[in-house]
Amino acid sequence: MQLHQKDIMLQKRAIGNPAGALLTLLQRKGPLTVKELQDGLGVTANAVRQQIGNLLADGYIEQTQEHNGRGRPRHVYALTAQGRSLFPHHYDEFTNSLLREILVTEGPQKVRELLSRMSQRMAEQYASRISGQAPADRAHELIELLNAKGILADMQVGVEGITVQEYNCPYYELARQSRAICDMELGMFSQVVRKRVELVTCSLDGHHGCSFKIDTGLF
Repeated sequence: MQLHQKDIMLQKRAIGNPAGALLTLLQRKGPLTVKELQDGLGVTANAVRQQIGNLLADGYIEQTQEHNGRGRPRHVYALTAQGRSLFPHHYDEFTNSLLREILVTEGPQKVRELLSRMSQRMAEQYASRISGQAPADRAHELIELLNAKGILADMQVGVEGITVQEYNCPYYELARQSRAICDMELGMFSQVVRKRVELVTCSLDGHHGCSFKIDTGLF
């Protein structure tokens, strides 16, 4: 999707900008109410409504009604396709076409071999910028690198292991062509943190982003 000049300006000003902060929160959390946006942003309800009005008019977000029990339905707000396009995806039309061509002419096995090599190269590039030794430290540094590239991600450490959440799939359109893209990302995570990694949820299946679980036990 080609961004218009207004989209590009909003994208460049997203950090530290009220509208950008609201869009980023919706990208991270999914559909939210005015109250949830107010709490998440730490601003007044009037400030949230002002931004909502502008973003609705520009087509970056949409409003729907959510019914909860017998009470009155509440309004929730979510990103539109135009709003999601403001966040980097790290693919373009040429790459999509190239992947389709390889699938048609060479077959799925050749695609998997190619993506496996790409996964190795990506892991080497990230790993060269990571100094931590423990899996949690390496995962934390990787997330910082991903966020610097515009890939919204965070992590939680619990008794069952480490969970990494990516809120905007960096290769969504490519993954729709071949799920081997998911294996590429999975392999990259595993090589960087030096532990087995499992894809728990995937945005292709309708989930809000992709969730990776890092096995902190021994291989």
